[in-house]
Amino acid sequence: MASTAILWYRRDLRVHDHPALAAALAAADEVVPVFVIDDALLAGRWPAPNRAWFMRESLVALSGALAERGAALRILRGRPADVLPALAREAGARDVFWTRDAAPYGLARDRAIAERLRADGVAVHATRGLYVHEPDAVATRDGRPFTVFGPYRRAWEALPRRDVIAAPDRIPGPVGARPDPVPDLGAPSADPDQVPRPGELAARARLAAWVERGVDGYAVTRDRLDREGGTSRLSQDLRWGLLSPLEVMERAAGPGEGRRVFAAEVAWREFYAHVLWHQPRVRREPFRAAFAALPWRDDPAAFEAWRAGRTGYPVVDAAMRQLRATGFMHNRARMVAASFLAKHLLLDWRLGEAEFMRHLTDGDVASNNGGWQWTASTGTDPQPYFRVFNPVLQGRRFDPDGAYVRRWVPELRGIDGAAIHAPWTLDAAAQAAAGLRIGIDYSPPIVDHAAARERALAAYGAARAAGR
Repeated sequence: MASTAILWYRRDLRVHDHPALAAALAAADEVVPVFVIDDALLAGRWPAPNRAWFMRESLVALSGALAERGAALRILRGRPADVLPALAREAGARDVFWTRDAAPYGLARDRAIAERLRADGVAVHATRGLYVHEPDAVATRDGRPFTVFGPYRRAWEALPRRDVIAAPDRIPGPVGARPDPVPDLGAPSADPDQVPRPGELAARARLAAWVERGVDGYAVTRDRLDREGGTSRLSQDLRWGLLSPLEVMERAAGPGEGRRVFAAEVAWREFYAHVLWHQPRVRREPFRAAFAALPWRDDPAAFEAWRAGRTGYPVVDAAMRQLRATGFMHNRARMVAASFLAKHLLLDWRLGEAEFMRHLTDGDVASNNGGWQWTASTGTDPQPYFRVFNPVLQGRRFDPDGAYVRRWVPELRGIDGAAIHAPWTLDAAAQAAAGLRIGIDYSPPIVDHAAARERALAAYGAARAAGR
């Protein structure tokens, strides 16, 4: 009688370099791949139509890739703790394989499901594959977790890596099995034409193009807001496991500053997962307890102006409008927009964290939390609290001719060059020449940079002194 194993797909929607898939194939004669649509997760703390849509389309692509190899993807809907044990009984499976999760929700979910399966006599195998190195595999010499990126990165780089696993030519499944249809999960809030094409095949094409034409210049181009090809645009592919981070590292490896800096960005992603693994409290509170009592302001009107891209600071507004239109925001823009919320407006960074998660196709709990806490100066290895990004200078430096702003803030398209980053300084004649009326066509700044900076320094300084 043929032995059967279940492969539970989650954030690993691929067939290339998939340790759980390889382990299932080695353990059983037949493999039943399954994805569980968990409505509690879809409608959880941060429901996101963009992520749900991208996931759904990537599942369609995965189903096709599995069918080409002889397997039929099952699509179940419900609580995983209920539907997976039922599927194991139906299929007569004695083994269930999945890729380890590192987020608190995923860890708790997996513990509960493992207990249910083991009670039924089903063996559970949680394999690595979401990261180059698992969050608990990197430690100081005395076994403690890292809280500073530099030492973490050195330890991370020193660890040996496993070999990349080739995609299997065949995945044998039960005779006559047919893939389940992937249900419609709704439309994205972003324009689908501005979202990278979902699915593993498209992600692999993006990786190949990046390695061939982009990564060598990354150290120079990565902060430029006006250069479409200046970053890899692989973040949503790593978020959904369309690409293995190990394979990304191996393919992008080589000499040169661009490749070195790109590897560091992959390490940053894994560092934030490491922090969340060891300090799950950061989901709700600042990593640095000294800033727990920061006197955040309550200003719904300012928050709404920020989230809608109406702050009067063009680079901030362009960033927020890019997020709404595409489900993505350039990393430099993320830092500038986040700094503006937390420091110029002195609004709680958790408001911004939630807003990003509502829209980002690549929204990842660890990376988003880590980035927000870094920018708000409340996290591990933070930006110093006294550093407050000047949005005008940031725009002039990283969007020198204004192309990024001009694309996302059409009211300002009549302004030439770097003047676009401070349109309120234009006199009436210049505004008229640009077809612009500050206060009518475009908002004046909702805060003064110098005054907002002083307010932030006073608030952070007082909280730091009180928290000592």
